Amino acid sequence: MSEMLYCENPEWKDVTPIPQDDGPNPLVPIAYAKEYADAMDYFRAVTRANEKSQRVLTLIQDIIDMNPAHYTVWNYRQQVLFALNADLDKELDYIDEIAADQAKNYQVWHHRQVIVDRLNKGDRELPFINSILEEDSKNYHGWSYRQWVVKRFDLWESELAYTDDLLVFDVRNNSAWNYRYYILFNNPKTPSEEATASEIKFTEKQIVLAPNNSSSWAYLKALHEKTNKPLNLIEPFLKQLVDKHVESPFLLSMYIDIYEQNAKQQNTAVDPAALDMCKVLAEKMDAIREKYWNYRLQSLQKLNVTTTVH
Repeated sequence: MSEMLYCENPEWKDVTPIPQDDGPNPLVPIAYAKEYADAMDYFRAVTRANEKSQRVLTLIQDIIDMNPAHYTVWNYRQQVLFALNADLDKELDYIDEIAADQAKNYQVWHHRQVIVDRLNKGDRELPFINSILEEDSKNYHGWSYRQWVVKRFDLWESELAYTDDLLVFDVRNNSAWNYRYYILFNNPKTPSEEATASEIKFTEKQIVLAPNNSSSWAYLKALHEKTNKPLNLIEPFLKQLVDKHVESPFLLSMYIDIYEQNAKQQNTAVDPAALDMCKVLAEKMDAIREKYWNYRLQSLQKLNVTTTVH
């Protein structure tokens, strides 16, 4: 932050500040701090004059220190940097400094993406993202930016292994499961049958470790649907869990999905076991979602009526 107000700084005496215009009778005027109001008055002036200079970058940095979510200020900073042909690696250093305290600020992430795209090199990005995710492994902006970086710079190769490590640490990390799906199916190289089979085995192992983790169950189902594999291929695995006396609402839910898919594909009645499982889930195992399981029960019953009619 500057040590004095801009209106008191002789280096800015050539600029006439432009106050914020709230109209003649503002209903609820915002009580800005005098430092922020002063800096913004000068920001309006330089943007109106289209000034792009080093002192404007300093002004913008002061405003960002006070309000790091100001989109217009970040946007103008990019324009100034590009107009001055500034060292963009130094700009990444600047973002590195503020990112730890602004890890959930969308504007910071967007600004970094614009700068990195302009630099046309991503060698710093995965280590940077890793540092953020080490502090918060479910940071949405970090994961979204990682997807862009990997696609932009073709960095697919080691990303599955990266999620392996995260899931060892926390098998319930839904963000890591989502990202794993992105890496597997957005990679320009379509996964082979062998790779898909290996992924299914990996997921089943994670389910055995935490059978009440919704993320791994959803991922297992998604793997089969994305690769057009019938869900009944999962039944042998489910039987293993049943034989081990595993109790999980997701186990029953998967059985229900399998029985429903079988009925639709074979144009037959739904296995009565699926109806019983809906009742167990609604009344005991997942009572918090009682309405959902009653809805599923009604849907299966309607499917049976339709099948009988045909």
